[in-house]
Amino acid sequence: MKLSIFDFFRQKLKGMDAVHRENVVALTIVEMEELENIFALLLFGSFVGFPAPPTFIAVELLPFMERELRILNQRAKDSDDMFAEMCGALGIS
Repeated sequence: MKLSIFDFFRQKLKGMDAVHRENVVALTIVEMEELENIFALLLFGSFVGFPAPPTFIAVELLPFMERELRILNQRAKDSDDMFAEMCGALGIS
């Protein structure tokens, strides 16, 4: 079956759309992870010298912060290779 020129361009545009959507989702996930890190840093900023929120708020949020604390610890371990992480997030190999 021979495709018309319109069908050909429609297929190409659908492929481009799928690629762009995948890129947007990947960058959104990276942005979400960075926002989680910033949230944890705001709550536990007193460890690095930032003004901290009132203690009772931080203590009430502590049970919900288990995942963020794991991420914060992992980020501290991987902090020596930030350039490679950013290149990986942007798809540069």
